[in-house]
Amino acid sequence: MEKFIFYFISAIILVFSVLTVTSRKILRAAVYLLFVLMATAGLYFMLNYNFLAAVQLTVYSGGIVVLIVFAVLLTAHMEHKLEAPSMMKSIFAGLVAVLGAGVTLFALNSFPFKEGVIIEAPYDVEAVGLKMLSYGENGYVLPFEVISILLLAAIIGAIIVAKKSVNND
Repeated sequence: MEKFIFYFISAIILVFSVLTVTSRKILRAAVYLLFVLMATAGLYFMLNYNFLAAVQLTVYSGGIVVLIVFAVLLTAHMEHKLEAPSMMKSIFAGLVAVLGAGVTLFALNSFPFKEGVIIEAPYDVEAVGLKMLSYGENGYVLPFEVISILLLAAIIGAIIVAKKSVNND
């Protein structure tokens, strides 16, 4: 059953990734990206990385919802269709994708994967909380602060873009 779920989630990620980059409507591309990020969180749940899956759902999927609200729905470009790529661009993009897949498969097949020893880390709330509040090595306060400033800048930028398009109309 786990293999079936893995292949199902992988198929969702592949299909919606392709739809994200090939969709000509901005709102649809953002929604497809939301599905990709949620399916990625599903893979993390399967690997029993519950904290990483929760972060994936809250930060990235939540960020896409913010993107949809601020960058798409508050601007006048919601119904904007992107131009269709030329045949030459499509062929070149396909060749680059095939070349990239070939390099990736070659690297995966030539790397000597060895079974390692997994060191069991504490999974209690206190240990996770101490790591979250730590400024030292393996601490997470600085990355969370940087991400919060980045999200604040994105929200302010989206508001400015939305106000400019309202004032120009």
